[in-house]
Amino acid sequence: MSEDFAIFLNGGFGAGKSSTLDHVGDLLAEAGRPFSLMDVDWFHRSWPPADPDNSVIEAQNIAAVWKGYRSAGPRQLVMSGVISTVDARERYAAAVGLRLRMVRLTADAETIRRRLRGRYSASQGAALEWHLERCDELAARLEAAELDELVVDTSGLKPHEVAGRVLRHFGLPAGSAAG
Repeated sequence: MSEDFAIFLNGGFGAGKSSTLDHVGDLLAEAGRPFSLMDVDWFHRSWPPADPDNSVIEAQNIAAVWKGYRSAGPRQLVMSGVISTVDARERYAAAVGLRLRMVRLTADAETIRRRLRGRYSASQGAALEWHLERCDELAARLEAAELDELVVDTSGLKPHEVAGRVLRHFGLPAGSAAG
């Protein structure tokens, strides 16, 4: 099995990255293909920041976890997060020692806002407002960056359908449930 690239599910808030990541794992498992999943948001969530935006500590954490996963044998790495600059893409690629092949997930504004509202409880109003205020700007920045080899609009798709499209794009087994 080749480990010559990592798939990176890129996208703004509410685009479906985490849901798609879970379903990619399900489909790869169904096909019997070894894999590891990483939602990069979990590698920088600490306070106070270890560096100005926790990007250095995030890369160190990703590298350490990938080293552990690789010790179990060859596997397809699939990551999700937000990459809007070439420098950020290079930082993630260096952390895992693999070329990143990026897929940007998008959705229409109504779908994004509905998903964001469903994500946060009443006690998380400040987090919801923060994301709602920034979602359009982030989506525009990701589109302008042109870093992705495939763009999938997730608005009318179920996560397993998005996952199937992603895997088929890379010539990977998409399982029978991929739709």
